[in-house]
Amino acid sequence: MTDTSAVPSFPIEGPLAEQLAELRRGAQEILTEADLVKKLSRGKPLVVKAGFDPTAPDLHLGHTVLINKMRQFQQYGHEVVFLIGDFTGMIGDPTGRNATRPRLTPEAIQENARTYQTQVFKILDAERTRVDFNSRWFGAMPAAGLIEIAARHTVARMLERDDFTKRFRANQPIALHEFLYPLVQGYDSVALKADVELGGTDQKFNLLVGRQLQEHYGQEPQVVITVPLLEGLDGVNKMSKSLGNYIGIAEDPQTIFGKVMSISDTLMWRYFELLSFRPLGDIAVLRRAAEEGRNPRDIKFELAVELVARFHDMKAAKQAQEDFIARFAQKALPDDLPLQHLQATDVSGLRLANALKDAGLVASNSEAGRKLAEGAVRIDGNKVSDREQRLVPGPEYILQLGPRRFARVSITPAS
Repeated sequence: MTDTSAVPSFPIEGPLAEQLAELRRGAQEILTEADLVKKLSRGKPLVVKAGFDPTAPDLHLGHTVLINKMRQFQQYGHEVVFLIGDFTGMIGDPTGRNATRPRLTPEAIQENARTYQTQVFKILDAERTRVDFNSRWFGAMPAAGLIEIAARHTVARMLERDDFTKRFRANQPIALHEFLYPLVQGYDSVALKADVELGGTDQKFNLLVGRQLQEHYGQEPQVVITVPLLEGLDGVNKMSKSLGNYIGIAEDPQTIFGKVMSISDTLMWRYFELLSFRPLGDIAVLRRAAEEGRNPRDIKFELAVELVARFHDMKAAKQAQEDFIARFAQKALPDDLPLQHLQATDVSGLRLANALKDAGLVASNSEAGRKLAEGAVRIDGNKVSDREQRLVPGPEYILQLGPRRFARVSITPAS
């Protein structure tokens, strides 16, 4: 829910009210809304910054919650800065970590950064997006400059961060360079003279450091807008490639469509709110239709088509829907396929090779590996070959071996 503890003291009407209502959509907190209204009421384009450390080559739908918010600002004529943290990436964001994050090489960071730029322009307008790299100012900054920034914060303030506190109390090591991360990210806002910074709820500490540093350097503090962390396919954990509960925006149309259709009917509304570009009024109409008896599967079709079309095109989205209907709605599967409940081995789910064995489709993990290598295995009709792929709790899966052997499974969370 948006934080409205600091509301403006004057009435908000007309285009400003419309803009503010749209910017509130999907926001967890606006710190502060009064400051945002003041900046918007000046009638000048704002500098809106969001930073992304290129720690992995592929983006998933969880990342796009933030990018969608950037798109909203862009549509109202503001200057959007997609900041690639090629310098901060070499430090490693300690947020949510219980151990020091491995440092990436400059070569890996640059390769991931190139991939990011290709993917984000499926959402943002490339001609109206400023792409920048924080190595532009930090690469030329002398050591004295970093010392000056570090002098603006204390160890006690750093230990207010929940993840640092937990590690400190558990006698787990905290490397000194990890303390630099919030300061470096905060200084990015100084370098860009940001009016607004966007980030996930887990980034709130870092975003507020940016406000403090801007005040120190004589700038008007930025407005901080946090957005929720999107739940993955399991409906419980944050969407994450390491947990296997993700939908990658670079995945093929059939895979994206099938994964969207696998989410629960309840989670579907969360995805509509945070991922759909439909007006909120249209989504409310869909909710009423579901309450009045419309099949949730048909409503989910609309979400899946929208997302596939965004990252591919409408033709691919319609084809993915037809393929899905052919496999499931038209009973291309056995009618009497029982649901098997398979036990996850850990919090990340169950390895595909183990699932094939536990479901009785193969006799051993080695046979599963051979079948995967041969291209004889499908999940929900999509061919897979990675034996390390994991099935996460939540969705139901149709496992297929060859043309005629099937298993319908769900994964029970590890105890």
